[in-house]
Amino acid sequence: QVQLVESGGGLVHPGGSLRLACVASGMIFSLYDMGWYRQGPGMQRELVATFTTGGSISYADFVKGRFTISRDNAKKAVYLQMNSLKPEDTAVYYCNANHFRAAALRYWGQGTQVTVSS
Repeated sequence: QVQLVESGGGLVHPGGSLRLACVASGMIFSLYDMGWYRQGPGMQRELVATFTTGGSISYADFVKGRFTISRDNAKKAVYLQMNSLKPEDTAVYYCNANHFRAAALRYWGQGTQVTVSS
């Protein structure tokens, strides 16, 4: 079955950096648009960044210039480099995979906690 496993979360001081990774299995990775979402305490899940099968990249305004999404189809992995972290970036970060043609094929990882605090 399809699995998405995130790693790389943790506690970091404001201004620090973290790199999240999501490794997929049980799927043809190159056929999926990949994304990162986050859900802060008491908040709804929100889109952070996406990297489509066609190579298009997009970011939420609140992370532009600070976060970078990348993917490695050979490793079946997607990454999120997070720099200049702020306390408001504190959230559980989730990896998401959407098949580029079949909307029903949508998967989530279990999430990884990112805490930005002094």
